[in-house]
Amino acid sequence: MRRTRQALELWTLAIVGLTCLLAGRAGAADPWVVYEGGDGPGRGKHIVLVAGDEEYRSEEALPQLAKILATQHGFKCTVVFSINPADGTIDPLNQNNIPGLEALESADLMIIATRFRNLADEQMAHIVAYCEAGKPIIGMRTATHAFNIPGDRKYARYSFRNKDWDGGFGRQILGETWTNHHGGHGRQSTGGVIADGAEDHPIVRGCSEGVWGPTDVYGVRLPLPGDSKPLIMGQVLEGMTPGDKPIEGPKNDPLMPIGWTKTYKGANGETGRVFTTTMGAANDLVAEGTRRMLVNASYWCVGLEEKIPPKASVEIVGEYKPSNFGFGKFIKDVKPADLAL
Repeated sequence: MRRTRQALELWTLAIVGLTCLLAGRAGAADPWVVYEGGDGPGRGKHIVLVAGDEEYRSEEALPQLAKILATQHGFKCTVVFSINPADGTIDPLNQNNIPGLEALESADLMIIATRFRNLADEQMAHIVAYCEAGKPIIGMRTATHAFNIPGDRKYARYSFRNKDWDGGFGRQILGETWTNHHGGHGRQSTGGVIADGAEDHPIVRGCSEGVWGPTDVYGVRLPLPGDSKPLIMGQVLEGMTPGDKPIEGPKNDPLMPIGWTKTYKGANGETGRVFTTTMGAANDLVAEGTRRMLVNASYWCVGLEEKIPPKASVEIVGEYKPSNFGFGKFIKDVKPADLAL
């Protein structure tokens, strides 16, 4: 009898072990990555980060931002990517496929950094449903021109050039669509300064120094629409280092907003909080102040602004050596599972 019981226990353990192994393999095969939240004010909140641009390495920036939000602030973070369906690798050049957007159904915040995506209707439907629910959004860099959907498609109005819904998702929800490069692309970096009157806003807490990025200032049309409120202005700097001086002349008079808040209305009248920044390349996140701005904005968007500390922790998690921005410079043969903690 004892031997029979022992054999049964060993058999049960073997089955459990095999089940765990298979579950681990299934998770490793998922074309997205999940960082479970630890302890922190964000515990119980779910953030979905949507990466998909050809130039600014969102596939590197968003996993690092997600790791910071999960390990240091408690948010559960799911990162989805543009994926090559043939081999499951991250492929920013694939404009038509971002699997895993179903995660938005349980999301408390969407952070989006896509560029000119033309997603299949069944994938785009998840983003549209999220927006129609009036839920919080952070748009980074090329999210101002997140979608480029032909006019005969179901969700064409989300396109950056849409005329009926002026400027599409970018203009209507984030506050601006693609306009131009205001600074010199690849030769004039961006220095962030807090806007007059915004010094006490929770998003800029602890950000009085260190908001910088090698990406150039984007142009926007002033004034920004609706209840948009500029929080951080962008100085066009002479060169590509944080210590460079602002250039003289009309490029910095007036300064362009590079970070602002806004609200929008969902389909049933729900009001969603929005923070948009025209910064957000992977190597922008090298700057501590830029990371803190995004972390603070995540708190604010989900209504946790009272929990933002005087200087939120934004330490880099693991090794982070971001690639420089540029077309065709993404690291090939990387799968989402390779980015797990």
